[in-house]
Amino acid sequence: MLKKWVLLVVFGVILLGLTVACTATDDSELENDASNQAGEDENGANHEGNNDSADEKVLRINNGNEPTSFNPPKGFDSVSYSPLNNLLEGLTRLGEDHTPQPAMAEKWDISEDGTTYTFTIRSDANWSNGDPVTADDFVYAWTALLDPEKGFPSAFLGYFIKGGEAFNSGEGSADDLGLQALDDKTFEVTLEAPAGFFLNLVTNPAFFPVNHQVAKENPDWHAEADTFVANGPFKLQSWEHDNEFVMVKNDRYWDKAAVNLDEIRWYMVNETTTEYQMFDNGELDMASIPSEMSDQLINNDNVQIEDQGGLEFFRFNLQKEPFQNKKIRKAFAFAVDKQQIAEYVVKNKAKPAFGFVSPGFQSPEGTDFREANGDLVPFAPDEAKKLLEEGMAEEGYDELPEVVLSYNTSETHKSVAEAIQSMYNEHLGLDVTLENKEWQVFSEEQKALELQLSRSSFLFDYADPVNFLESFITDSSMNRTGYSNAEYNDLIEQAKTEPEEEKRWAHMYEAEKMLAENMPIFPIRYYNQVSIQNPDLTGVLRHPVGYLELKHADIKQ
Repeated sequence: MLKKWVLLVVFGVILLGLTVACTATDDSELENDASNQAGEDENGANHEGNNDSADEKVLRINNGNEPTSFNPPKGFDSVSYSPLNNLLEGLTRLGEDHTPQPAMAEKWDISEDGTTYTFTIRSDANWSNGDPVTADDFVYAWTALLDPEKGFPSAFLGYFIKGGEAFNSGEGSADDLGLQALDDKTFEVTLEAPAGFFLNLVTNPAFFPVNHQVAKENPDWHAEADTFVANGPFKLQSWEHDNEFVMVKNDRYWDKAAVNLDEIRWYMVNETTTEYQMFDNGELDMASIPSEMSDQLINNDNVQIEDQGGLEFFRFNLQKEPFQNKKIRKAFAFAVDKQQIAEYVVKNKAKPAFGFVSPGFQSPEGTDFREANGDLVPFAPDEAKKLLEEGMAEEGYDELPEVVLSYNTSETHKSVAEAIQSMYNEHLGLDVTLENKEWQVFSEEQKALELQLSRSSFLFDYADPVNFLESFITDSSMNRTGYSNAEYNDLIEQAKTEPEEEKRWAHMYEAEKMLAENMPIFPIRYYNQVSIQNPDLTGVLRHPVGYLELKHADIKQ
């Protein structure tokens, strides 16, 4: 699926005569991306259908945790992205073939050099309060994305915009950004260099518009349901924080005729077993499959399995002992048996990761990136023990400082952490302490480099390997390891600006190998999307590189 999608993107890029591809997403519970259900099928699930109202179509799904924020550039994680993707809409939207389609923009023109995009916004594009969606809404939102005073974690995505990085780093001005409202419905964007993935990039929630008039009157417009203004298929009806939020069909959405659901209820349950029990009881229409039930359920007709561009991994904090030492970091990486974790802990047909960039990205020669760059982080316990001894000698350690492995609340995350803890004891003779933290606390402490060794995840924001690799340049908001390497920074810069695709991919291959050599992180598994759903539910889109799409979802009454 992912390979097919990437190929379609590449073909589209060639037709447009353009070039090239980024972000990182730290999630709290990727296993809860799926949700919701309702009478009894061959699994014994009590699928009696939604009984909320005889004449309304209500979908019930699980979001896992409280959204970090419904302010688009701030809600830069999986618990915010999927809801945002159904409340708001950008210039383009991913279609059923996972390629960008016209959305707020009904059409666009691209300059011959591939650096200037002129978008025509639909005349019937409106906000849920009745205001028209204008070019000024995009100028306002994208300027805020890059505003250094706001410190949004997704700001680096805007560095493709002319003057974006300079403004965000405090060296430039908002007046120098390549953003211009030519009139109410014409939005012009100038890029630093051609970027053939740009139409895909702007499907990312970080690039959603903001009603500038509402935002100027109330900077916290996004914090509560009664002040939230939507321009997507649904609008926010209620929000009981840390419990549930409810969306209803947006009757001012330009394509409302395509929207089938009347209501979506999003719950916040971060335990996969509880989520599945709710599904089995008819309280949800989609659910994740607990790993302990995988063998029983995975081959059922109601189970959906799709590729997803992303990686579960662990971050070393290079500013905390003993992980300032490269050999010790490698020892911890090589001592983890990813195959065992994928097959016996995570299950659900998970694939172990021996590199960083997930499979599915095709090079100009038609070779998959992962296949071309090979296995970079093997399971090698003997080598791990040797590296640990050498690293300890280099640091003068007779005994390794205490190591605390931190993870955010989730049954799966706990099981993975316990497996790794056991492997460190078996292969390195070390007793590692486990530490569980709730998502919001975990996220803030990881960003502040307060955690020593911590669980992480990444979902691709657009279809290019550089999207993951750029997360580890110096000072990236997504770095969160303290890793800094000038040569690596240069490789990423070349991978983002080199017009010749073969050379650009060579830079990315080299960058990934350098990342493995220095090992500020180590991989666990590549993500897939596994869910069991109500047989009466149709039309749910799960994009390999993108977000849960409920615009065309439908459910029998």
